[in-house]
Amino acid sequence: MSYRLIIRLEAELDIQDAFEWYEAQTSGLGSEFVRAVDSCLSSIGRNPLAYPMIYKQARRALVRRFPYGILYVFDQNIITVIACFHGKRNPKPWQDRLY
Repeated sequence: MSYRLIIRLEAELDIQDAFEWYEAQTSGLGSEFVRAVDSCLSSIGRNPLAYPMIYKQARRALVRRFPYGILYVFDQNIITVIACFHGKRNPKPWQDRLY
């Protein structure tokens, strides 16, 4: 089955911020982070129900090798990515993004 993937602006900015931070640490590490996020998004697209609900209707898929999770909502064949968040951060900011 084919699902529509929507990445909200806030999530894109999360990914961009993390990319810039990793790239500042080591050249090329930011690109590795983005590839890991892309791989995670592909996995979500193949089977969006495979990941646990962690808050209200939000599900989380962990990004391999990096301490980040992709937070998304799946409803009627639409996957809406609401955040890409570091696992040690306070969850309140991304929880506030839920509609």
